[in-house]
Amino acid sequence: MTVKAILDTKGRDVVTIASEKTLREAVELLTERRIGAVVVMDGAGRIGGILSERDIVRALAREGAAALDMATSAFMTAKVKTCRESHTVNEVMQIMTQSRFRHLPVEESGQLVGIVSIGDVVKRRIEEVEREAEEIRTYIATA
Repeated sequence: MTVKAILDTKGRDVVTIASEKTLREAVELLTERRIGAVVVMDGAGRIGGILSERDIVRALAREGAAALDMATSAFMTAKVKTCRESHTVNEVMQIMTQSRFRHLPVEESGQLVGIVSIGDVVKRRIEEVEREAEEIRTYIATA
């Protein structure tokens, strides 16, 4: 199973925000869309970072309520790990585990084409294991 298969099923919509938008605007966007992270885009339309709920909590702890009126770029994770559509579920799980990220933007030829979450990856992995178990049961029953 590849990232492409996940995106083909779940869709390729990615919620983004401009880096100069305030943290308050990011919080409103996350709340409105009921999501845990937003991709921050730079002025050239490239991935500039990712802002997660965890980043927001850290910003509030460090700056207090004043953080809400500051730019998202001040608090985003700038060193974003990305993957490609050709990555397998296992490869993406490894990237997420090693880097401790719950969201991974998908990039092809420098363009943002989707995002996968740990929930998407775990769901696909469980489906794979269940399918394999069923194939083994069928094989044993017909042997």
